[in-house]
Amino acid sequence: MAKVLVVDDSPTEIYQFKDMLESLGHTVLTAENGRDGVALANAELPDVVLMDIVMPDMNGFQATRQICRGEKTKHIPVIIVSSKDQETDKVWGERQGAAGYVTKPIRDNELLSVMRKVIDL
Repeated sequence: MAKVLVVDDSPTEIYQFKDMLESLGHTVLTAENGRDGVALANAELPDVVLMDIVMPDMNGFQATRQICRGEKTKHIPVIIVSSKDQETDKVWGERQGAAGYVTKPIRDNELLSVMRKVIDL
């Protein structure tokens, strides 16, 4: 199974991701902001990162860019999971290096489908 890093400032969202992913056998790491997410990605080298956009300090676009361009982390796919559903947000996410984009509220099967596209589950 995969090691998944969830970066989201909402404890409720983190709980939901963790509950769903752990029930499927995945290991889940969590960070509550972009800066901590980048640091944890560098330290733990997860198989995939699920990244919120709207967070204090460093937003998800900035964190995605750092992970996708970092020497140690550029191989790690980042999937943006956000309530922002404008096409411009999706395009901007791709320009930062995101491998996928899922709109909240998430549906488990949709998230797993995108995860299967970017990593071998």
